[in-house]
Amino acid sequence: PRRGGREGARMLEVRGLTAGYGPVEAIAGVDLDVAAGECVAVVGPNGAGKTTLLKALMGLVRARAARLTLDGADMAGLPTHMRSRAGMAWAPQGREIFTALSVRENLALAALGRPGGPAHAIDAATARFPVLAPLLDRPGGALSGGEQQILSLARALCAGPRLLLLDEPTEGIQASAVETLCETLRDLVAGGQAALLVEQNLDFVEAVAGRVATLDRGRLDGGGPVTNPGAVPPPRRR
Repeated sequence: PRRGGREGARMLEVRGLTAGYGPVEAIAGVDLDVAAGECVAVVGPNGAGKTTLLKALMGLVRARAARLTLDGADMAGLPTHMRSRAGMAWAPQGREIFTALSVRENLALAALGRPGGPAHAIDAATARFPVLAPLLDRPGGALSGGEQQILSLARALCAGPRLLLLDEPTEGIQASAVETLCETLRDLVAGGQAALLVEQNLDFVEAVAGRVATLDRGRLDGGGPVTNPGAVPPPRRR
């Protein structure tokens, strides 16, 4: 079953993806599909290769694949900036925002070259995330962890992605920010967004994902429906 209000065409198709660092293969033979209007979650132990999977999809680590397409277009061999232009966007673990730049500048950089330009993207970001509106001129490094995570997601959305890659978005943030992320991701998927989520918070996974797959020792299982679709994530224990 897919959550999102409508079933979409296959947005991401991966067959036989292998990636690693130097001679070490972190993932091997991964097959994965994500449809438009679907959120697929990948879970697994630390060191299983979850972040490497997302980096391989973005072209940030050495990788090879029998097939790697986005909405039917071949992505294999393309550099990261071309994958971004094609419609992939990544919100990395640890946020990785530009701490010395303002919130406005972080958003504007992501929107360069997009229809409507940075001003339109910033207006859309603050409409979706009102918490960012009074923070636009504040340095990214001065934000709380939750605010930085919201900025990271907003920045990814400013690129106008067709496929959104999220790496541990709830890590180390307060319950109110988790709820904001949950509501936003649900709304995006309901609107047709394709999303691939790496996450350890299983309550969050149950709340936003329609399917979940387990990655362990570089191997991904076939995945299946979540056990409690639509659950609302409770406040995280600190």
